[in-house]
Amino acid sequence: MSESSPPKHGLAETLGIPRALFWAFVGQLLFMVGDGVEAGYLDTYMLHHGHTQGFVNEMFTFYGITVMIAAWFSGPLSDLMGPKKVMWLGLILWTVLEVGFLALGLGPNSGPMILLFYTLRGFAYPLFAYGFLVWIAAATPTAMLGSAAGWFWFSFSAGLPTLGSQFARFAIPEIGELRTFWCSLGLVILGGLVALLFTHEPTGKKRLLPDHIPTKDIFFGSMSIMWREPKTLIAGIVRVIDTSSEYAFLAIMPAFFVDHLGFSLAQWLNLLSLIFLSNILFNLVSGMVADTLGHRFVVAVFGGIGGFVAIPLFYYVPLWFPGNFWAVAAAGIFYGATVAAFVPLSGLMPQICPREKAAALSILGLGAGASTWVGPAVVAGCEAVFGPGMQYVIWTFAVIYLLSAGMTMALTISPEARRYNEEAALRGEDAPAVGH
Repeated sequence: MSESSPPKHGLAETLGIPRALFWAFVGQLLFMVGDGVEAGYLDTYMLHHGHTQGFVNEMFTFYGITVMIAAWFSGPLSDLMGPKKVMWLGLILWTVLEVGFLALGLGPNSGPMILLFYTLRGFAYPLFAYGFLVWIAAATPTAMLGSAAGWFWFSFSAGLPTLGSQFARFAIPEIGELRTFWCSLGLVILGGLVALLFTHEPTGKKRLLPDHIPTKDIFFGSMSIMWREPKTLIAGIVRVIDTSSEYAFLAIMPAFFVDHLGFSLAQWLNLLSLIFLSNILFNLVSGMVADTLGHRFVVAVFGGIGGFVAIPLFYYVPLWFPGNFWAVAAAGIFYGATVAAFVPLSGLMPQICPREKAAALSILGLGAGASTWVGPAVVAGCEAVFGPGMQYVIWTFAVIYLLSAGMTMALTISPEARRYNEEAALRGEDAPAVGH
């Protein structure tokens, strides 16, 4: 019996990145930087060019709906076409629709064209990003899924909105607002081409489910999995909860800090930057820790219970320590870390449903999209039931996060799924998702 040398691990594997997908992670980061350029100033650009706040709200609402739909479609399309083709589709759609948005919408300042192309463009980035997430699940050994998911959300959040907004901050004074939008198109194209031309991992190039499964069954299966495998529905709800408070706070916290507490706008923006920086860094940490402590443990304890503690602190600390920016920053950093602690869900879902990884992840995508409107809806619901008052919103979210910890503990891996994962690992087939 011949001796075999142990596999060599390069820097990528040491960091928790599947080596075969390294350039895809780099490309994803550049793509999301381009997508996030507009995040910090599109709303004010619209208002400064004669559009009403109602129109801007309508535009973002329609955009959020198409993002949610595309996030769900990324799973069944990956099963049908292969994740790499889905990413190509997302890149092409983003490019074509952004040209329409800029040339026919923002350029001539045409409200109907702005609304049309921006709404349609919402279909584009989720196909690219969540198609890549399916590729990660299909091509990553189980033992690295937590770390790989952490790196996915790191590249996602670092681009949108963090580095994208910083790019706009430096570009706008030099070349103007409209040309900065055009630069975002160049960044998206560059990132997409880096990810797709430099990545040759074979699993992502092919259809993930066998040819004998009809297309209608693939799309129906990506929805029916919620009642066939109820744990995917629970995970989807937990994913909605994850970033729901974030979208709610983006709507209500600026007025609370600036108008009520007397923070300057610059202080609020600096605080927001620290929260997002914390979130980005802990995206990585939570994924890596989950590979050691367990995915459920990290999500339930650091995400659910952590959020139950962090959300009230983010509200009460500035009241307890008036004008103390760094005390508030510490609470904000803690909050950003708890939101990041839900990242291991993306590594847990493929283990719960190893035969239908793309369908299971599509439910997480659906939950991520839904959180964009669920968060503000919770705020509106609290005002309708309890009347005005920030404390009602804060404690409602705190309780919701505590409930998410209990729901997460129900996300166990069945003995059958565990055996399937172990057998796939022994065959060296950790990654490929196969049919029913």
